[in-house]
Amino acid sequence: MGARTHVLTKNKSSLPTARPPSGQTLSGLGRRALLVLPAAFPALGLAAPRSHLAAPAVHRGAKPPPPLVVLDPGHGGKDPGAIGVSGTYEKHIAEAASAELERRLLAGGRYRVARTRDRDIFIPLEDRVAIAQGRRAALFISMHADALHDPSVRGASVYTLSDHASDGQTAALAARENSADRFAGPQFAGTSPEVRAILASLVRQETRRESGQMARSVVASLRGRVALLDNPERHAGFVVLKSASIPSVLVEMGFMSNRLDEAALRRADHRADVASAMTRAVDAYFTVGSYMQTTG
Repeated sequence: MGARTHVLTKNKSSLPTARPPSGQTLSGLGRRALLVLPAAFPALGLAAPRSHLAAPAVHRGAKPPPPLVVLDPGHGGKDPGAIGVSGTYEKHIAEAASAELERRLLAGGRYRVARTRDRDIFIPLEDRVAIAQGRRAALFISMHADALHDPSVRGASVYTLSDHASDGQTAALAARENSADRFAGPQFAGTSPEVRAILASLVRQETRRESGQMARSVVASLRGRVALLDNPERHAGFVVLKSASIPSVLVEMGFMSNRLDEAALRRADHRADVASAMTRAVDAYFTVGSYMQTTG
């Protein structure tokens, strides 16, 4: 944000002047006095006194702050998320992976990073979106490791928002993720159908295009480094992705219902591989130049 410049408006007289309120006197003069503003000094043949207050500096062409990436570890608190075949909670995997990704993004010095949660607490889905919007995020990444009915299915995948699911498996996954708000209680119950319709209508095509660009970047970076689901770039009506102005993706790092995926996600070295690939994906997304920094 540029510095604000305050402008003093002159009055209509040739010499800007001001008089004290009626009845007030200047100490030692015993009479009403005319106060001459500094702007009048040259006209009176006097040198204007030097003000002790410097004019506010105007920094033209100041470099904007780095883009803010908001990481959203799924679930938390009373919502454990998926529970793996050996008892691992999705919420713990998501938090650990997000912390590693945050560390890597900050280490590069190109981004500011925030997380919707940095401890084991419950946050309603709509509040997660509100956090990103309130912080004016340039990119929103929600991290998960869900479960499916078929334990043989494994691999990472990336999801973007759509009014219609790309396939039945993704529709079921979105329904499961969106049901997280059942833990919120009546004060955080889902919004009305009318409000949901308005939220859906607010999602701009440009935001969806950029979300798709980020999803492709994540898939390309993960490919060859971690196992991927067939057709890993998918879409559905995930509540947590319903920001009208922030490109958003949901990354499923694997499925807790699969023994191999669960075992891999429990390992710090595997989570580091995922975070490294996602860091490259974020770098590629911002390098393309679709992002335009705005400051308020």
